[in-house]
Amino acid sequence: MQIPRTHYQVERFTLPNGLRVVLSPDRSAPVIGVAVVYDVGIRSEPEGRTGFAHLFEHLMFQGSANLEKLAHFRYVQGAGGTFNGSTHLDYTDYFETAPSNALERMLFLEADRMRGPRLTEENLANQIDVVKEEIRVNVLNRPYGGFPWLKLPPVMFDSFPNAHDGYGSFTDLEAATVADAAEFFDRYYACGNATVSVAGDFELDYARQLVEKHFGDVPARPAPARPDFDEPDLTGERRKSYVDSLAPLPAVAAAWRVPNPITRFSDYLPYVVLAEVLTDGDAARLVERMVLKDRIVTSVGGYLGFMGEPFEVRDPTAMLLQAHLPPQGSADKVLATIDEELDRLATDGLAAGELARTQARMATHLLRDTDAVLGRALRMAVLELQRANPALLNDLPHLIAEVTADQIREAAATMRPHRRASIEVVPGGGEK
Repeated sequence: MQIPRTHYQVERFTLPNGLRVVLSPDRSAPVIGVAVVYDVGIRSEPEGRTGFAHLFEHLMFQGSANLEKLAHFRYVQGAGGTFNGSTHLDYTDYFETAPSNALERMLFLEADRMRGPRLTEENLANQIDVVKEEIRVNVLNRPYGGFPWLKLPPVMFDSFPNAHDGYGSFTDLEAATVADAAEFFDRYYACGNATVSVAGDFELDYARQLVEKHFGDVPARPAPARPDFDEPDLTGERRKSYVDSLAPLPAVAAAWRVPNPITRFSDYLPYVVLAEVLTDGDAARLVERMVLKDRIVTSVGGYLGFMGEPFEVRDPTAMLLQAHLPPQGSADKVLATIDEELDRLATDGLAAGELARTQARMATHLLRDTDAVLGRALRMAVLELQRANPALLNDLPHLIAEVTADQIREAAATMRPHRRASIEVVPGGGEK
């Protein structure tokens, strides 16, 4: 199937202080997206400080070198813009969308907190309480809270970086100090450990001048050495269950390790497509079999990475399948049916038109995600950070279309039960 490349302009350079910059001008609408991405995420936080990467993301909004608390909010919103930040397994991002005439303001705000956030006892205590409340709302008091992204990694992995709770324990959060925060900032929020990306309505030379003006004098600090988080693949099936008193129905999720998404990208891509072949749309294999025909699940989904970010994750990562079941549904039957469908796919291959349909849907989603300037800026920033290749964004739809039926069949053949980790949600009853 032929899906063309996109042609977004990409200009990249590095400031003397080590900060990498990506600029992608697009004069079609008077709006800009600004993203600053730091190469630190959940996997980087130290033992005894679970949840610290996410806590620090909150602290970055509590004032900065020259701005008081809440000033960032006022200046972005006062310019007609929106902003946010998020913590991921392998990076933390901060971003704004604004009218194009606010570009300098957005760059100043990001540069100011890159120089230093306001790390005070008051701000720390306040944000610890905010994060704890977020955990209560999103995990402890929500049906299926943390399923499967918090619950499945400790089944699949053994090391602390890969297996621990990225939201954090209350004990670890309450033990955090201002000195811990300052050390975390000095280590991970260095210019050499970050990228700045701007997409949208601007003149290239003008944007470069603004970046140099506001970020050029941020003190230089090198990027820290990134540990190798790799672990051996599973040699035997791992499976656990837990009781969720708030869950109305049972659920199950399973994961299999996949090739390194950075160093073995061509081997990794077939798994990205395979997840969609199995679960994307009513004609997808597992939807047709388990939802529409056998009716053993009420929904099923598949994706790459525990946070569903196939092109913004490093190794080790996995392909996940998750399903919600009807009352008295059987997780054993669901897993056995998945095994049957994977065996059938590995043996018989794809039906006529099955791959082309899936690739067309995937390309549509990719194009839609990067049509907005912020989506473009964020993806380019992470691609620069992890691959030094932000222009890969232009090639992704085309590369997806180049995955072959034989590669899908070979990927399915690797997903054997002895390589599987799974987690089952038991609603309100006793643990199995």
